[in-house]
Amino acid sequence: MAAPVAFGELGLSILGLGAEYPPHNLKPTAIDTLAKRYYPDSPAMTKVLAINRYTGIDTRSSIGNPDHPAVNKPSAPSIADLHAIFMSDGVPLAVKACRKALSEARLAASDITHIVSTTCTDSANPGFDHHVAKTLALGPHVERVLLHGVGCSGGLAALRTAANLCLGHSQRRLPARILVVALEVSTTMVRSELDSIDALQETRIGIALFSDCASAVVLSNDIDLRQEPVYDLLGWQNCVIPETEADLGFDVDPSGWKVVLSPRVPALTQAVMAPSYAALMAALPDDVRARHASPKDFDWAMHPGGATILTGAEKALGITSEHMRASYDTYINHGNSSSATIFSVLNRLRQKEMDALAPPPGPGGGVKEYVVGCAFGPGITVEMCMLRRRGVEGEVVPTGIQTPPETESEGRDGGADVRGTREIEERGNGNGNQRLDAEGEQGKKGKKEEQEQAAFISEALENVELD
Repeated sequence: MAAPVAFGELGLSILGLGAEYPPHNLKPTAIDTLAKRYYPDSPAMTKVLAINRYTGIDTRSSIGNPDHPAVNKPSAPSIADLHAIFMSDGVPLAVKACRKALSEARLAASDITHIVSTTCTDSANPGFDHHVAKTLALGPHVERVLLHGVGCSGGLAALRTAANLCLGHSQRRLPARILVVALEVSTTMVRSELDSIDALQETRIGIALFSDCASAVVLSNDIDLRQEPVYDLLGWQNCVIPETEADLGFDVDPSGWKVVLSPRVPALTQAVMAPSYAALMAALPDDVRARHASPKDFDWAMHPGGATILTGAEKALGITSEHMRASYDTYINHGNSSSATIFSVLNRLRQKEMDALAPPPGPGGGVKEYVVGCAFGPGITVEMCMLRRRGVEGEVVPTGIQTPPETESEGRDGGADVRGTREIEERGNGNGNQRLDAEGEQGKKGKKEEQEQAAFISEALENVELD
């Protein structure tokens, strides 16, 4: 890994955040419903449906349910069908997320200088960012950048891109107010993945993890800045793990996109976390390094690509699930929404419910002033950044803001109830010591049968990882 370039005082801040989830909450049984309607029983289908029950996800946010006309028909939707749904159902989510971020930032559309966007679930010219900008009335001179091919790391990649644009404006002594947008609609690809499971007899578990979401932040430089920031952006680290192009990807197909996932992904991502963290720390100002010597000294906004990403981070960094409480909460209640997830996690982290779940006050405990963001994408690419949370100094007792009233799209049964961030480990995390949920339907089993089921789930969940 190349020597890091030191960051000075960048003068970069996040002024507002917004996340918008669609109205439907898919339980694991949603995939069972489609599988029974359109596919015969087979070993691969049986295995995928079993894994689907043990991902640790309660509900996945979706633009539709199993009766949606795009998926409730004999054949999978075409890529043209998927694009039409992305535009009709996805773009309005992005607009709503942007309006939330702009409202918190107390900015008008006319204040925005750039829009940096990302998606991996649509491809068109002009891109979806054009339509978001038009709906928001951003104006014809707003500079646009659309990132593609970066998958689940796209949110932090877009933030990094926006940061460099901000710094360019700072050099010119110009204000920069950049709208950063991520939009993903992936649940409509369920039929394409089920087709492959049936025809190729492959264990494809993406359908059990992926969900739909739009999220946005407003990033600003410090020129003519009058608003109070939510987070300060202090620095970032980006790298590619050599010779891993074939391990993680998202390939275009006539019926959408197909997940490329090798069994090496959990080990590769776990192994690179500590070196990436060390490189990030080495580039930060001396005062941050002097007061924060351990990963435990930070809160972590980890992209919840799958259960073993989160548990792997605990092992690699020596942190606890409480340090990643917003990541676990988002994973349990919404699933993995690819690039849009990370801003949702950062937004959730500052809510009072999350502060109540912070590690106990004391060494390594309490709500942290500094937050590390981390995500993995195709390549395999590692994105990491350091944020300073405004209104929090040092290790403190919970002080988060109240959760705002739920919008129609955010309301969900029990959605705000984390029920303990250890729940995923209790359901099964690939470490060979899985336990069935106490409320499960299995009841008590003989010791031999219980061990066999634990071994099956352990083996299967070793691959419950995307990016």
